[in-house]
Amino acid sequence: MGTIMAVQSWQKSSFSGDTANCIYLAAASDGSIKLRESDDPDIVITTSLDGLRTFLLGVKAGEFDHLTR
Repeated sequence: MGTIMAVQSWQKSSFSGDTANCIYLAAASDGSIKLRESDDPDIVITTSLDGLRTFLLGVKAGEFDHLTR
């Protein structure tokens, strides 16, 4: 069985408002960042702060725009 890391409180963007399609972020006790989607909160993705930063910079630069067409 895997080790369960303590997760601080889940936070969502204030831009999400009351919509159902939200991404939540949380910092774990091991320093990792946890992400989950409101539609399926049992699936949690784990990354590092640098990994999240790189992903967000890619999104802002349009590197994933071709996936929405």
